[in-house]
Amino acid sequence: MTLEQKGNGQASAGIRLDKWLWGCRFYKTRALAKEMIEGGKVHYNGQRCKASRLVEPGATIKLAQGTDDKIVIVLGLTEKRLSAPLAQQLYQETAQSIEQRAVRAELRKTNSLFAPHPDTKPDKKERRQLLLLKSQQ
Repeated sequence: MTLEQKGNGQASAGIRLDKWLWGCRFYKTRALAKEMIEGGKVHYNGQRCKASRLVEPGATIKLAQGTDDKIVIVLGLTEKRLSAPLAQQLYQETAQSIEQRAVRAELRKTNSLFAPHPDTKPDKKERRQLLLLKSQQ
């Protein structure tokens, strides 16, 4: 059975969203998971929700993690924070999500080639030349 007995005698078919995100290692702490949910960075089945929303297997969760967005389908539930290999078995990322992350990673990589950071800070003469260039534009 997937139902768990709670201390108050009620049966529950799910687990809190913030606890599930923390247990699956999407966020380092439950507080951070709750903050991301309340900030609108996490959508449950296409809608904004609260941290106390019960997660059920088969649900679709869209979340922001760093600079990337992920869309995952819930396969299992956990109350505890699991090791990374075990946590990855509790969800499946959609093919569309994987493709979008690869495209964004490539764009970030190519952008860094067009605007590389210099090895050293500009000296006084170079700073004056930069200021002159900027003022002429």
